Amino acid sequence: MNKGFLVVLAAAALAASCNQPAAKDAAKRDIINENRDTTVKPGDDFFEYAHGSWMKKNPIPGDETSYGIGELVQKELYDKLRAINEDAVKKAEKSGAGQQIGDFWYAAMDSAGIEQAGIKPLQGELDKIAALKTPKDAMAQAAHMHTIGANVFFSEGVGQDAKNSEVEAYGLDQGGLGMPNRDYYFKTDERTTKVRNAYPAFISRLFMNMGTDSAAAAKKATAIIAFETKLAAASRKLEDLRDPYKNYNKFAISQLNKLAPKTDWAGCLSIIGVKHVDSVIVGQPEFYKALDNLVNTTDIQTLKDYMSFHLVRSFAGFLSKPYFDASFNFYSKTIRGQEQPRPRWKRALDAEQGAIGESLGQLFVKEYFSPTAKARYEQMVENVRIAFRARIEKLDWMSDSTKKKAISKLNAIKKKVGYPDKWKDYSTLKIDRTSYVQNMMHANEWENNYELNKLGKPVDRSEWGMTPQTYNAYYNPSNNEIVLPAAMMSVPGFKDADLDDALVYGYTAASTVGHEITHGFDDQGRQSDENGNLRNWWAPQDSAQFTQRAEVLVQQFNKMTPLDTMHVNGKATLGENLADLGGILIGLDAFKQTEAYKKGEKINGMTPVQRFFLGYSLGWLLAERPERIATQLLTDVHSPAKCRINGPFPNVPDFYDAFNIKPGDKMYIPDSLRVHLW
Repeated sequence: MNKGFLVVLAAAALAASCNQPAAKDAAKRDIINENRDTTVKPGDDFFEYAHGSWMKKNPIPGDETSYGIGELVQKELYDKLRAINEDAVKKAEKSGAGQQIGDFWYAAMDSAGIEQAGIKPLQGELDKIAALKTPKDAMAQAAHMHTIGANVFFSEGVGQDAKNSEVEAYGLDQGGLGMPNRDYYFKTDERTTKVRNAYPAFISRLFMNMGTDSAAAAKKATAIIAFETKLAAASRKLEDLRDPYKNYNKFAISQLNKLAPKTDWAGCLSIIGVKHVDSVIVGQPEFYKALDNLVNTTDIQTLKDYMSFHLVRSFAGFLSKPYFDASFNFYSKTIRGQEQPRPRWKRALDAEQGAIGESLGQLFVKEYFSPTAKARYEQMVENVRIAFRARIEKLDWMSDSTKKKAISKLNAIKKKVGYPDKWKDYSTLKIDRTSYVQNMMHANEWENNYELNKLGKPVDRSEWGMTPQTYNAYYNPSNNEIVLPAAMMSVPGFKDADLDDALVYGYTAASTVGHEITHGFDDQGRQSDENGNLRNWWAPQDSAQFTQRAEVLVQQFNKMTPLDTMHVNGKATLGENLADLGGILIGLDAFKQTEAYKKGEKINGMTPVQRFFLGYSLGWLLAERPERIATQLLTDVHSPAKCRINGPFPNVPDFYDAFNIKPGDKMYIPDSLRVHLW
């Protein structure tokens, strides 16, 4: 699904939004039957056929940019986590996870204290920036700011070495922009231009909140945007960031001065806390050449203003109302179309998830993910693995030597289901009731140290990159593993035992398990071997065949226009689109081995295979605001939700049989023009 990242059970939440019976009647209900709009032909628009009835009854709430299955799961989850936090505040424990959860919640919900403090929690950092005198000073302060969560000038972090997965590496990447990515600085379409035109006023507003007069604030904004535009010009486009070889450039730390001779990178890395390594992986060397020149030729006051702005915008969500409102109006309202903020308690839970998420996760799984459910989905992974192995063995375009290596990699994929075997230890993280902003800064510092302490040590392959209460999942190529958090298997308003296999195999086996396993063999994942190392294990003719067949999917998605005249970027989204298609194919194969499929019994007039496709579609039940879709098309490697149903289905032969799709139907594609890959 999504370095990572991506979310059980109170039916009242769903009932309130869907006008459906309460939880005691859940077993009698059929969520996929309720959601359908049978006035729409499945072969014309399957997304609308599967979800049209639900969409008509459930407009997007004003405090959301989208509304669908993830939000419904999250809504139930919010209620559970809120109760955990409120209980922790009452108990007022003096140490341990209970103390951290209670104190974090108290500080986050102390609106009066936050309003009274204003900008004061950041004043110490602002004073440091104001005292800078040289470009070298600026880079040193920038390095420090990275440790507290304000990533100015560039991006960086720790991860497994793509060419040696047993080693943790330190990477430097492009970054430093205040708008979502480089395209916002250059594209001239109406929506992007609207965002770019609103950006100066946002920057000015933050400075005026800090006491700068309007004329001076506007001047600062102009200079900051000019600086960022030069950074953007040196940045790679979204699709160009998907080539793992071109974005892997190892430099000895002692040799970084050849790339950027005016910057003391050894000193900057020391301030960040980089130890026990003598080399770093630079994703985009040309960006660092440009950054070196820009920092050393830009007026020092502009650098200070740029850094002050980014410090405040990074923490605006945790500051008093003037700062929060300015940030919300630009990032949430203008860019993503959100009409109003979420209530403070939901925003506090979102922040807490990032700060001490595994502490919450331990309490969550005790109550909401049973051993029976864990066993069901662990077995499902194996069933999908078996199905994929059979598909690989039957491929007529892949040589036997490459098949053997592909199956070896498939067999080696590790599964992590539900929750970690080992939890993070937050005992050294300082959380108190004094300051929301300070708690977030401390959490960022803790996370920075936690990651950097991995350098020079063996890779901990047991670690999770998501919390159990996250409605998402991921494939990690360096570990050759799929990770399936407990919340990802949730269907809101239903107990796991109430869900039929056809629905579950579509909803989870295809859209999650099969999807993530296929990521090991998508256009990026296939370039890593069974041990997680970036290594070409494909015979040349097989690699050429893969590229040729995948290109058919690129062209299909390039033609999709989910918003106005804006097209999907088929190349940038190829990995996710391949994973969707592969997941459907192998998820369906796995389902065909179940008793539910073999019996062929209908439920509410639907065959098992029809329910499988509707179960898959349930995973993409999502209404999205136009602004959100526009942003996604420019910045995300995932296609909009509607495309993730209507895009892959026409390439699946069983889809045509299940719903009697014929020439003339809008989704019909002749067999000769379909994707024939897995």
